[in-house]
Amino acid sequence: MGLHRLASITIGVPNVEETADYYAEFGLARDGDRFSTADGGEQLRIVARSSRRLVELVVGVDDPDDLDRVMDRLGRLGVTTERDSASLSAVETHSGARAVVKILPRIPQHPAASTPYNGPGRVERENLRAPGVVRDGPLRPRKLGHVVIGTPDAEASQRFFVDAIGFKISDEVPGIATFMRCSTDHHNLLLQPSPVAFLHHTSWQVDDVDEVGRGAMRMLEGHPERHTWGLGRHYIGSNFFWYLRDPAGNFSEYYSDMDTITDDQLWKPGTWEPSLRALYAWGPDVPPSMLQPDDLADLMASSHRG
Repeated sequence: MGLHRLASITIGVPNVEETADYYAEFGLARDGDRFSTADGGEQLRIVARSSRRLVELVVGVDDPDDLDRVMDRLGRLGVTTERDSASLSAVETHSGARAVVKILPRIPQHPAASTPYNGPGRVERENLRAPGVVRDGPLRPRKLGHVVIGTPDAEASQRFFVDAIGFKISDEVPGIATFMRCSTDHHNLLLQPSPVAFLHHTSWQVDDVDEVGRGAMRMLEGHPERHTWGLGRHYIGSNFFWYLRDPAGNFSEYYSDMDTITDDQLWKPGTWEPSLRALYAWGPDVPPSMLQPDDLADLMASSHRG
């Protein structure tokens, strides 16, 4: 695969400082309007916009030949491209997001400490409490996993990201969602049809399900209004999840245990009927706001003004 990682994103919000404080509390290391993860380095920037949206995403590639291939495919789609020696960029007009393809090193991820689990007939942890119940240090996400956006023309947006940029489709729920990857993660970008372009959520990897729960519970202390959906486990992608709401209305997800695709020949993309099973294997009922944003009318009004 020429693409090897989702390197970073820029999101636009109307309330920059309030939203920035939230992501610092979420566990990202803050330097002004830029935020870093433990393994991925600087992976988030927050800028001022009239409504919440994805402004830019940066995808890593290995060498100039990868850039040449992407530029050629963009040209065949008639997309205007900006190019220098180390990167190229183009705007996906329907979502409004700028895609930047850049020569970058691959992320080295050191394995998390193995978590021993006891089970029927299997004792991995003798005479000790589970590590997950004694952790008390600050939580810091390991990397940015994926971003989900709404787009008024999902088919055109998909052509841009798949046919030109080079994302690969992992799974689809026709008319609902397309899961795409630019790394070995099951998905790094998800597109969903929407009357207006908007940012649905960002997703951040933590070590294990205990960290998913621990991180979410800390974010909810004194802020029960942040809770959106969780704890649960997705069916597509398989990851544990817990979704919270930031002050701009975007969801932020802690996740762990995502499916990994290292050989494209061994993974068969699935086409799933729209159903609750396509959304999750177990967990609380899906809140309506996960399927249609509560502020949809405001987003549409803002798009007409802009």
